[in-house]
Amino acid sequence: MWSKIQTMMEGHPERLRVVRILLENGLGLRGNEVYLNDIEVPVVRIAKSAGVDRRTVDETIRMVETNPELKSLFSNLRSAGLSLKGVAKQLGLSVVEIIVEDPHKPGIIAGASQLFSELGISIRQALVDDPELAPEPKLVLIGDKAVPGEIIPRLLKVQGVTRVSVY
Repeated sequence: MWSKIQTMMEGHPERLRVVRILLENGLGLRGNEVYLNDIEVPVVRIAKSAGVDRRTVDETIRMVETNPELKSLFSNLRSAGLSLKGVAKQLGLSVVEIIVEDPHKPGIIAGASQLFSELGISIRQALVDDPELAPEPKLVLIGDKAVPGEIIPRLLKVQGVTRVSVY
């Protein structure tokens, strides 16, 4: 889907930035309004985040509304909810971010989960970007305690994993 969106927005990099902000934040569209679930978000805030003016956001919304496929996507889009990633340190949790060469390859979550289990770490949260919607999809696992450094080379042995960050 992301490649389709890029094609539709070809020649309009500012609009593509707006769409990316909407997708990354799970912001949906209802008519000419932007929503975070049931909370209306002012377009001026979207504009600021995307580094464009308000009119560009309005034009992007109009463009989405005239395309049945995009309209269906954005009218049903909702935020996935709370992410512990930003507060993990304060809560005594660990964060492992995994980048893969092919996000469509099965078994990556299973392999990473197995390693967590072997190390006695419970996964409090797993966040996975949709490879069809996110330009740079990643897997983020939040563990209930510190992750030992030994997990990095072991995760890199999971077929398809190309990069691991622990923080």
